[in-house]
Amino acid sequence: MQNNNARLWPEVRLQDIQAPKKWALTGGPFGSNLVQKDYVDQGIPVIRGANLSKDSRFNLNGFVFVTKEKADELLPNNATPGDVIFTQRGTLGDVGYIPKDCKYPRFVISQSQMKLTVDELKADPLWIYYYFRLPSTISRIQNLAFSSGVPHINLSILREFKIHLPPITIQHKIVAILSAYDDLIENTTHRIHILKKIIEEIYSEWFVKFKFPGHENVKIINSELGNLPEGWEVKNFREIFSLEYGKSLPAKIRIPGKYPVYGSSGIVGNHNEYSVKAPGIVVGRAGNAGDVHWASENFFPVDSCFYVKIIDKEVPLHYIYYQLINANLKNLISGAAVPGINRNAIYLLPFIKPLNCVLKEFERIALSIFFLISELNSIILNLRNTRDFLLPKLISGEIDISEIDIKISEVNT
Repeated sequence: MQNNNARLWPEVRLQDIQAPKKWALTGGPFGSNLVQKDYVDQGIPVIRGANLSKDSRFNLNGFVFVTKEKADELLPNNATPGDVIFTQRGTLGDVGYIPKDCKYPRFVISQSQMKLTVDELKADPLWIYYYFRLPSTISRIQNLAFSSGVPHINLSILREFKIHLPPITIQHKIVAILSAYDDLIENTTHRIHILKKIIEEIYSEWFVKFKFPGHENVKIINSELGNLPEGWEVKNFREIFSLEYGKSLPAKIRIPGKYPVYGSSGIVGNHNEYSVKAPGIVVGRAGNAGDVHWASENFFPVDSCFYVKIIDKEVPLHYIYYQLINANLKNLISGAAVPGINRNAIYLLPFIKPLNCVLKEFERIALSIFFLISELNSIILNLRNTRDFLLPKLISGEIDISEIDIKISEVNT
C-alpha cells in the first residue's frame, strides 16, 4: 500500500520534465519516410520493438541501419544515449533506456516508437524508465490506447501522461537500488552467453573440424558425406531419436504452476503439471517452425512443437541438441497457408555418429557447462523476482528510503 509521502510528491506531465531543447519528446517518422529500402548494412542504427527487451534495459542487438544522410533527414526522430524509448503501437507498455556508455552516438526511432530526452535537473531518466516498468503504469497506458486496428497510443497521450515525481535525490537512490539488480542480471546473462559460446566452439572444433581429443591418431576416410574420421558412422535422424507430438493445452485451461510450457518459440507460460521429464529438447513444428530449445527442467510441450525421445541410447542428448541446431531445419519449412515442418523431413537428414569415447567426453563437458548455465539462470530468476518485488514499493514510496544512506554513483549506464 502506498504511503502518504508518495501522495505528497508533485504530479507532473511528461512534457513538464522534457529537456529544454528541440524534439526532446517526439515520435517516429511517418510510415513513408522510413521504409525497408532505406535500410543499409551499417550506419545509424534504427530502434525497433525488438530493442525494447523485457529482459534488459535495452537490447543492443538486432539493429537495422540507415545512412547518415537518411538519419539527418529524420533528425526530429533521432535518439541519443540517455533517452527513454516507448512503444507507440504493438506491445504497448514496452519501454527501454539507451545506456549512456553505448557505442552508438545516435539512433533513429522507428514508426512504432517514441522517445523522451529528460531534463536531468528535474528527473533521472532511469527513474522514468523504471516508473514505466510498473505493472500499474503499463495498465494505465493500455487503458488509454486506441483499440481500432492495432492498439496504439500517440504523442499527445504521452505528453499528458501524469506521474508522481519524488525529489531528485530520492530518484537517484531508487535508481541506484534497482540498477544494482539489473547490472547483476546483465552481468550474469553475459556469463551465460560466454558459456554457450564455449560449448558451441567445442562442438564446432570436434564435430565439424574434427579436432577432437586424439584426432592426430585417427585416419580420415571417405564417406557418403565426404571426409570423416575412421569409425564414425553416417546414419539418419530416424535411427537416433523420434519426434513426439506435444499435447494441446490452451492458455485458458492452464493452471499456474512451476513447470514451463513450451511452444515453438520456447517457454510460453507455465502449468501445474508436466508431461516430459527433463532434460529435453523441443523443436518448433508450427509457428516458429525449426527453432530448437533446450529444456533443463520437467516441462509440458504443446501441440505447436515436437519433443525428442532418444532411440539410440549411445548418443547423448546434448550432442543431438547441437546436431539439430546445425541441421538448418528452417530449410525444411513448407506450406504457404500454415508454414510448418513435417517430422518425416527431419528424419531423413543425415546424422553423424562419432565414436562412443568422443561422445562421452563431449557429454561430460556439456553436462558441467549446462549445469553452470542452469545455476546462473536460477540466480537471474531470483534477482528478477527481488527487483520486481521492490520496484512498485520503491517507485510508489511505500518503502521510504529518504533517510537511508545510499552511495550514488554513475548508475545511468
